[in-house]
Amino acid sequence: MKFNLYSTTFVCLLMLVPQGNVNAAKDPALATTTESAIAVTAEEPTANQWNNSWGIGIGKRRGDIPYATEEDEVYDTLPLIYFKNDYFYINGMEAAGHIWKNDNHQVNLYTRFRFVDIPQELQNDTQSQAFDFGFQYRFVKDQWDVDLAILSDSDKRSYGYSRTQYLWQSGDWRLLPYAEFQWKSADFNQYYYGLDKYEVGGGVSFNAGIKARYHVIRNLYLLGQFGVGRLEDDVYNLPSINNRFQYESFFGFGFFPEPDKKNYSAKPVVTRQEKPTQYLRIAHGWATPSNLNAILKWQTATDPYNNQMTSAFYGTQLTDTLFTLPIELYLTPGLVWHHDSEVQDNIAEAIIAIKAYYTFEIGPRFRLGVAEGLSYASTVTYIESSELEEKDYKPSKLLNYLDFSLDVNVGDVFNSRKMENLWFGYSIHHRSGIFESSSAFGRISGGSNYQSVYLQWHF
Repeated sequence: MKFNLYSTTFVCLLMLVPQGNVNAAKDPALATTTESAIAVTAEEPTANQWNNSWGIGIGKRRGDIPYATEEDEVYDTLPLIYFKNDYFYINGMEAAGHIWKNDNHQVNLYTRFRFVDIPQELQNDTQSQAFDFGFQYRFVKDQWDVDLAILSDSDKRSYGYSRTQYLWQSGDWRLLPYAEFQWKSADFNQYYYGLDKYEVGGGVSFNAGIKARYHVIRNLYLLGQFGVGRLEDDVYNLPSINNRFQYESFFGFGFFPEPDKKNYSAKPVVTRQEKPTQYLRIAHGWATPSNLNAILKWQTATDPYNNQMTSAFYGTQLTDTLFTLPIELYLTPGLVWHHDSEVQDNIAEAIIAIKAYYTFEIGPRFRLGVAEGLSYASTVTYIESSELEEKDYKPSKLLNYLDFSLDVNVGDVFNSRKMENLWFGYSIHHRSGIFESSSAFGRISGGSNYQSVYLQWHF
């Protein structure tokens, strides 16, 4: 599925959660931690205190291949999401929901992405890297935090890690040096390093590095990371392994709150009243075999099997301005139910994304929306698998998610203040693998598209 209009405006997949008060504790994931002041003007006596721990980014990761192969390195495109509140946090390629927490201690349900650096041409067939799940204990004190975690992959091969990080910031720079020990079970090492051909016991590897964020202007930041890992002797001595040390790096850009600045509240003239900061969206959609370019040109084909989906999204507002423009950002987790048909069974899909809205007025108010995030499906849908089968790709349950929408305010249409918080719209629900550029999405090119109509209520 070709898409040359791809835009990135980033893990785990979290269900709908209630929005609580902002936790003012330090975010070790380089998320902004300084609470912003409230902008007060004569027109607006009090403004919203936005959650200041959010961000979205994208970049390129380079990793060394430790295996005895002709290729020495592999590259990945990674979309990243950052968010934190009293209930959970999302930190790029890891996330956690709090089971219990206080000012210094946390016990979390935890997930993080495990990279397996192998040659690019093997990644679609093996799809060996994934989000693993387990439990995490985190201790946070001033600029320090210490993590302990136990995880396992989908086949119960277990491992754990301990990590120490220190947050240093000065001016436009934020640096996060880290050091980590990883304890791996015998079955984990035998599968991922011995390739189920060579026996090896459990062991301890080590890696360390530094993450960096540099504020360029307004909400724009540069992101970077450099790290090095060392394999234990028993693993390094395997015939399948060629390198003891693995270097990895990452460079990209992202959008975050401005540092140490008052939040500018861009209140557009089209606002009729103080707007609420949360929403619930209910949508119903129909699959189409057309690619995204064709849909945007209104050249859409009909799915002959009439595959349909129903979705529910919750949104909580992060800010009402981006680069001082009246562009609203929302964190929006969602659940999708793909209905059964003659070619597929019922399928569940979970999404986490950040969505931007721009409001304009042509008589009634209209809004353009664009979302970027992650989508995980319990089983790949027919409309997706049939296209990938034609291209000889192995499908991936985890893919990049995009949503494009246009809606109109129902209250304006019917001149009713009671319906002023209700919007009716059209959206495109899109899953794809970013043109084979990311092993996180199975190194595929293609995906699926659904066109939907929805009602969105703000409260």
